Amino acid sequence: MGDRGAVSVGNHGVDPATGDRGAVSATGNHGEVPSAGDRGAGSAAEGGAAPAPSPKPGWRRWVMDTRPLRHRPFRRLWSSTTVTAIGSQLTAVAVPKQIYDITGSSAWVGYASFAGLLPLVVFALWGGVIADRMDRRTLMLVTNAGIAVTSVLFWAQSFAGLDSVAVLMVLLAAQQGFFGMNSPARNASVARLVPAEELPAAGALQSTVAQTGMIIGPLLAGALIPVLGLPTLYLIDALALCITLWAVWRLPALPPLTEGGAVGRRRAGWRDVTEGFRYIAAHRILLMSFLADIIAMVFGMPRALFPQLASDTYAPWGEGFALGLLFAAIPLGAVVGGLLSGTFSRARRHGLMVIAAVVAWGVAITGFGLSPSLWWAVAFLALAGVADMVSMVYRGTILQSAATDDMRGRMQGVFTVVVAGGPRIADLLHGTAGSLLGPRAAVTAGGLLVAATTLGLAVAVPAFRRYAP
Repeated sequence: MGDRGAVSVGNHGVDPATGDRGAVSATGNHGEVPSAGDRGAGSAAEGGAAPAPSPKPGWRRWVMDTRPLRHRPFRRLWSSTTVTAIGSQLTAVAVPKQIYDITGSSAWVGYASFAGLLPLVVFALWGGVIADRMDRRTLMLVTNAGIAVTSVLFWAQSFAGLDSVAVLMVLLAAQQGFFGMNSPARNASVARLVPAEELPAAGALQSTVAQTGMIIGPLLAGALIPVLGLPTLYLIDALALCITLWAVWRLPALPPLTEGGAVGRRRAGWRDVTEGFRYIAAHRILLMSFLADIIAMVFGMPRALFPQLASDTYAPWGEGFALGLLFAAIPLGAVVGGLLSGTFSRARRHGLMVIAAVVAWGVAITGFGLSPSLWWAVAFLALAGVADMVSMVYRGTILQSAATDDMRGRMQGVFTVVVAGGPRIADLLHGTAGSLLGPRAAVTAGGLLVAATTLGLAVAVPAFRRYAP
């Protein structure tokens, strides 16, 4: 499970959930926080600040842990995500809306989404390698500039009234390519900006912002389109990206680390991509973290059936109203989970937390399939969103704590591909199963399959359920 919609049509600014082991080399990476996870780490936070104390007991332990925001570099990275989380969603709505206005065909909207998938996959894998071979701050600056340029071009073509689907698809492919290269560098950088014990809290902060953007952004876009028009939405996104560039510019240098914690650079090649997959295969904990997300999304993400359920099963509540609630329920639940992340973000058994979250996701999706009314359906989807947030936080943390710094970029590249591909496979699987079995039966069967398969893997790989960094 992850930040679904982070790689949808036109959506460039909402990254997959992050959470890294905080580390810094002793080679001039000023402003970073040390961690045992990176050999040769330094020992001082930016400005010589002491590590933040543990949160006070009591009710504060229930609410979101904001300790990572005490570290100025992470605060800058997080603030850039905050700004673009909403701006990117404006483009995510504007692109398919413009394509539909030009063609009058939902099929072309789907073709455009697929056109953005291939460059996203290719450049996420390639970007993960580059993130392990060059300064990650520099890579973020270059790719964010590229995304900003595509947003300006989106504005220009819309303002000029070109009405060309081909131009939109080319711009979308370019934008998703830049995002694919940006995401691994951004996510892997968190490891160098916060201490290891604050990684789950950092992941919760990042994920909550992304999920909030997925709620507010589309609602804001729907309200602004009739008033300001599509060109202005693209322009707002471009301006938000300028703020992101400024925040990234203020980050410390993040050069690659080699064995022993020394700074090292070497040329990136496609064999490094293969090396990344071999690394995953050789590290069972990492492999399980990916499998958990694939199982949850492929078998248990029923969004392709939302329109049919809204039209048939929940028609008495109004098709449009029901459809909006179904799509909003999961991110709403995730935001609630993020705001209450103090209840789980300090757990030590990270593998067990992922297993419990994915099983809970499966159970909640099963409940959604069996729901007799719209409100029960929304409640179960919201519970699934809470489980999704827990899974995102700990899978992101595992990816960083179980991998060395020189592999984190590639791990995040693969993570981006999984986040992009899983829901699309689920759309095909659930759409087909829904036609054969009916939507509610397909959803229920998928949820049960998620829970059963995850429990089976937990039994088969005890090292994963026992994993603690």
